[in-house]
Amino acid sequence: MVVGVIAWELHIDGCTSLKQKRAVLRSLKDRLRGRHNVSVAETDHQDTWQRAEISVAVVSSDRKRAHEMLSRVDSLVASDARVRIIDSTTILY
Repeated sequence: MVVGVIAWELHIDGCTSLKQKRAVLRSLKDRLRGRHNVSVAETDHQDTWQRAEISVAVVSSDRKRAHEMLSRVDSLVASDARVRIIDSTTILY
């Protein structure tokens, strides 16, 4: 069994309140869950308007499959025009 985790440090342009930030993140998290059936959480910067960290976890029977799933979710986050990836970290256990 392999557990894969990817975390993104994000900049959310144009947010002027936590309410706007939460709307963007909720939409992004729902898309990740709906399209890829992964676990998603906001893991840092909860009180900052234009900055966020979200993390995704996947469980798979082999490393190749876990890596492929993480690559797909990374592509989805990178393609979202509302956020800009500042940094990302991927770990396979």
